[in-house]
Parts: sequence; structure tokens; C-alpha cells
Amino acid sequence: MRPSIRAIGLTALALLAFAANSVLTRAALDLTGIDPISFTAVRLVSGALLLLVLVRARIERSDSRGGWTPALALFGYALCFSLAYRGLTAATGALLLFGAVQVTMLAAAAARGERLTGRQRLGSFTALGGLLLLLWPGLAAPPAAEAGLMLIAGVAWGIYTLRASGPGNPTARTAANFLRASVPALGLLAVWATQARWDPHGVLLAVASGALASGLGYAIWYAALRRIDTHTAAVAQLAVPVLTAGGGVLLLAEPLSARLLGAGTLVLIGIGLVVRGRSTASSPGR
Repeated sequence: MRPSIRAIGLTALALLAFAANSVLTRAALDLTGIDPISFTAVRLVSGALLLLVLVRARIERSDSRGGWTPALALFGYALCFSLAYRGLTAATGALLLFGAVQVTMLAAAAARGERLTGRQRLGSFTALGGLLLLLWPGLAAPPAAEAGLMLIAGVAWGIYTLRASGPGNPTARTAANFLRASVPALGLLAVWATQARWDPHGVLLAVASGALASGLGYAIWYAALRRIDTHTAAVAQLAVPVLTAGGGVLLLAEPLSARLLGAGTLVLIGIGLVVRGRSTASSPGR
């Protein structure tokens, strides 16, 4: 069944929200005085508050499935994401994040004994080749420390995705995880208090990232997922690094290097092959 106009609209809004997270974080840490730890705390707390409003503070037991593991993974992702964007462009960060998430998901599938098709294996190597091209030492390579932090953020986000799924209301479940993730974020902020740097514009960007791009963005995404199939959802997410790159160029005047374009093309082709291979493997008669 072809997705409706409403489904397409919701999906487009969610993908824009995902891309906006990278652009907002990069803008806050590059153009304002706020520090990454303060940004992370404001982002998670504002996301939790917005999601609690959306679910009217009603979180059932099933919505907290998984305990602290997904919440700590969410906190780890958000912290490393902010720290990494001190030295990465929005597009480079999104590409590294997206590639690491896919590698993590594929590794988890392999650990569960899921067999890869030839197309999936080709896609995995192609995407890995794109990441290696981006990270290969040279004048245009991103800073190693920040690139490593973004790869860790991608692994953490992949773990969160795997551990946060389950029964119950997905928006309420996300609210519960954001609420728990806010605890270590505020604890770290308390330890960091004497070195924290607050900036009004930076705080506004953190709230926009947490409440709108994260909280509201996830709620819109869950609404879209009820109207589109899994394969469509997976393919649609391939647009996120492209949208992020466009936002970085238009809003932050970031350059698009030949290395980034080449690496991005390889990663997107590779992930496309993986998704296509997965769809073929699960189709009737296979």
C-alpha cells in the first residue's frame, strides 16, 4: 500500500527534526558560549518535559521496560553527540553518527544469528568503506577525538534503539527514558557547575533541540510509523545526512568537501543495499 499524503508529511517532518538536531547542536556549540555538558542537560530535560506534556504525565509500567540501560545509552549518546560537535561540521557529524548506528544494528543482528544476504554484505562493506574514506588521515579528515566521540554516540544510539523497543505507548516509553537520562545529565552538570558556561542563545538552541527536534520530533516519527511500513521507514532515514548537510551549508555556511561528498555517497549506497537486501530476504518465498 502506498503511503498517504498525511504519512508522507509526518515522515518528512520527523526527518527534518532529526537533521535539525545536528544543525542546532553545531550552531549552539560553535556560535554561542554554552558548553557541551550544559547543552546536553538542557536538551534532555526539555525533551523529557515536552514528552511528559504530550503523554499527560501518564507513564505505565510497561513504558519503563528495560530499566536504566536504554536511559543510560540515551544519556551517553546525547553527551558524546554534544562533545563531538565542538570540532565537527553538522554534515560530517551526521554521517559518522548514521554510519555507526547502522554498523551497531547490523552487529546486533549478526550476534542474534541473523544471516546476511550477499547484497547486505556488499552494502555493509560499502558503508564501512565510506566511513574509512571520511576518517582516513589527511588535510580534509575530521579531528580524530571528535570523530571518535561521534562514533561512540552512534553506537550508544544503536543500543538505545535496540533496548528501548517493547510494548506500551512508544511516546510514553520515550518520555520515561528521557526522564531517566536527565538524572545523570543533571548530576554531571552539578559536578561541572563551576566550569559551566551559560549563554541565553545557547540555552534557547538546546531547548529547541530537546523539546522540538528530539521530543516533538520523536512523537511525530511514531505517528508516521503507524502509517508506513518498516522498509519505507528505513529507506526514508537515508535522507537525514543529506538534509543535515543542506542545513549546514545554508544556515551555518559550512563547506561541502569532495571527501565528504564521496564518503556520504558510499555510506548511503551501502545502507541502501543493506535495507534492500533485508527486504528481499524477508519477502515471501525466500
